[in-house]
Amino acid sequence: MKNVTILSKAHKQIGKLPRQDMRNIYAALETLAAWPDCRNVKRIVSNGEYRLRVGNYRALFRVVGENIIIVEVKKRDEHTY
Repeated sequence: MKNVTILSKAHKQIGKLPRQDMRNIYAALETLAAWPDCRNVKRIVSNGEYRLRVGNYRALFRVVGENIIIVEVKKRDEHTY
């Protein structure tokens, strides 16, 4: 089991979303504790981070030892990555 840490920037981004999307994202982030047995996760080649797909949103995160650090949560568009 990994420790999932959400940075304050990501908390603010999630807080601005509609309530149902917010619930879905937090539920999906909890599944990251079972790393590497997670669904909808891909590695981003350009910077070594990972992304978790949650509907139209993407949670960008890093894996550092036993910690998973959620860096940002963005709506998917052509500028997300």
